[in-house]
This record gives sequence, C-alpha cells and structure tokens, in this order.
Amino acid sequence: MTTRRRSRRLGEGRLLAGLERGLTQITRPNLIVVIWRWRYEAALLAGLPAGAFFLIRADGWRWALLEIGLLGVNFLMWPELRRWTTAHARCVVTAHRLRTGCAQAWIHTRAGKLPILLWTSPRAFGERAYLWCRAGNSAEDFEFARDLLRSACWAHDVRVARSGRYSHVVIVDVIRLERHRE
Repeated sequence: MTTRRRSRRLGEGRLLAGLERGLTQITRPNLIVVIWRWRYEAALLAGLPAGAFFLIRADGWRWALLEIGLLGVNFLMWPELRRWTTAHARCVVTAHRLRTGCAQAWIHTRAGKLPILLWTSPRAFGERAYLWCRAGNSAEDFEFARDLLRSACWAHDVRVARSGRYSHVVIVDVIRLERHRE
C-alpha cells in the first residue's frame, strides 16, 4: 500500500470520526453527578436558611438579626475576605462554564460523556482547572477548541497544557487579567 493511499484513508477515518462526534449527543448525567456538579450551590441553599434558623432558635430573632448584620458589615469591611469569596465563586462559575464549553465544542467521547472536571482553583491570573480526559479525549481537543472555551468562560484567553505527571489530565488556565497574557 502506498503512503498516499494510507494518508487518504487516515484522513477519511478522521473525517468520519469527527462526523460521528458531531452527531453524538451529550448523555444526561445521573443524579449523583448532578449533585456533585451543583454541590456548592446546594450547600448554600441548605446552609444559609439552616444557619439562620439555628441562630434564631439559640439567641432569639433580634440577636440573630444583629449577628447577621455584624457578619455582613465584617464582610464589607474586610477586603481580603471579599477577594477570597469572589475568587472562589468565580471557580464555581468557571467549572460550570467549562462543562458548557466542552459540550458546545464537542469535546466528548463517542458515547457522549464529557471530561471530568477534577478541581478548579483561583490563581493570580484567573482560574486553573484540572480535567480528567476519558478515552477518546486529549489535550489536542482542548487546544483546538480554545476560542470556544475562551468565549464560554468569559475570559481574555485560555491556555491548555498536559499534566507532567498524568497524561490523561489536562490543565486549562482561564486568563481573566489582560496583563497575564503571553
């Protein structure tokens, strides 16, 4: 077989694989995955009313209202706490936006499974996300979809790298600040 035939066959195979990937729908996550993805929001939704209830029950509604007001003033007066809270809230939003970006950029397996988002952490430039690629995904898929991921994450830029230790882990840096772009 000549190299010309082989390269044409490989090109056709890639084209067919891309067509199949484009026609495959994203599978719906099961209940455990949904709970895991929305764990922070669920904790806030359950934790704030529960905390207010226990404060009112322990101290009475007037003291509880005063304590909640003092917590709010403390939050407003302490800039480091505001920055920490904002940075971690952005991590939660970035995780959701990355999952949406992966679905829209067709970064999924042939079975329709998205990469698993392991961890998102705040950095000086924005956020860093670690994604576990299932069989059928690679860092090149993310590199190819950088523009879509950048727009999905509302970022100035998105950098993609492989983990030095694990080949199936992809590191996505979401650059929020213009001065940190390279």
